[in-house]
Amino acid sequence: MTSSRSRSSPSSTEAQPARPAAIAAAIDFELRRHRNPARAPAEKAYLKSDLEFLGVGLPQMRQIVRAVQRQDEGLDRRQLVSLVGLLWRTPLFERRMVAVLLLEAFQPLLRPADIVLLERMIRQSKTWAFVDELAIVIVGPLVERSPDLLRVLDRWAWDNDFWLRRSAMLALLRPLRRGDGDFRRFARYAERMLEEREFFIRKSIGWILRETGKRRPDVVHGWLLPRAARASGVTIREAVKYLSPAQRAELLAAYRSAPGRR
Repeated sequence: MTSSRSRSSPSSTEAQPARPAAIAAAIDFELRRHRNPARAPAEKAYLKSDLEFLGVGLPQMRQIVRAVQRQDEGLDRRQLVSLVGLLWRTPLFERRMVAVLLLEAFQPLLRPADIVLLERMIRQSKTWAFVDELAIVIVGPLVERSPDLLRVLDRWAWDNDFWLRRSAMLALLRPLRRGDGDFRRFARYAERMLEEREFFIRKSIGWILRETGKRRPDVVHGWLLPRAARASGVTIREAVKYLSPAQRAELLAAYRSAPGRR
């Protein structure tokens, strides 16, 4: 990636980060250099997206972000937010994906006030490709550092936008996967959404139960057993993957006992 630093005088001992517009232009150059017109239609169809696609693969986009990290390590929070805004405003999948990956790469710079930006991006995403990354690796760590933001997740869990409801749960995933985390809060969200018909809600409940079950199978089994008859098949199939054979059999039997499944 062509360096996007602002060049100072030869006597300067510390290079300054480039302006966000210059970095965005360099990113655009690299994205178009790696474009693959043959791949773009398949990507667009797979994600069922209204965005335009260049057909750039995720490894190439991560490589572009690593180049920004190397060349512009002095990027501050204000510049990061400005750069992300510049990239996001264009309805091009790869520009928006790089914006998300930049937030991940510079995640420690984010502050609680940035939850407003993240919520807006989630609302505008309309695809799991952005939403899951934003929720798990950007919102999640920010909430861990700033627990007052849990009240924002509480609000999201009741929002009319199912992507925001999904994000409220997925933001809790990483600590649950580690074997701790706020299972009670997740359970409260999941209880309300358990009978929703939206696939991405059903899948996220099962996903989080599956990951929690790797270290805390008894917690997952104990919570899901009295609710198995209400849960979807998608949720159950995901949730039981790391449980013991006996726990799995009991949950599947409870799921199948629901009226209409016999």
